[in-house]
Amino acid sequence: MMEMMDDNEIISTREFDASQELVFKAWTAPELLAQWWGPTGFTNKFHEFDLRPGGNWRFVMHGPNGVDFPNHNVFAEIVPRERIVLDHLSNPEFRVTATFEDLEGRTRLTFRQRFKNIKEFEKIKTYCAEANEQNFDRLGIVLAGMTE
Repeated sequence: MMEMMDDNEIISTREFDASQELVFKAWTAPELLAQWWGPTGFTNKFHEFDLRPGGNWRFVMHGPNGVDFPNHNVFAEIVPRERIVLDHLSNPEFRVTATFEDLEGRTRLTFRQRFKNIKEFEKIKTYCAEANEQNFDRLGIVLAGMTE
């Protein structure tokens, strides 16, 4: 489910049939994260993944059309099993706040993207929401293969 809360924010939410701990692990274990991050058809090569406030996450997303997309993120906040906040410093710049809500064995993941530049947001909002849904689809596949 996607909604736009204001002029420069996209909020995507999905419930997963997996524990809060597993969903958080899929976000914080680089070997798992690399399997699902990005829309359908994209692959990732991680160069740096320093999961701590102030730590860098640098990677290249390889598009299905052969185009590479370098990404640089800096983690702002990590609250185990509850929240990850990171700043995407590559263009377009935005802040991601991912929250993991325990639903008695299931998990509600809320993914908020607040864009720094309204003009950049206007350019990508039409496909960003669908890309987030594809990202969630891929996360669901990874979660289905995980065990406690």
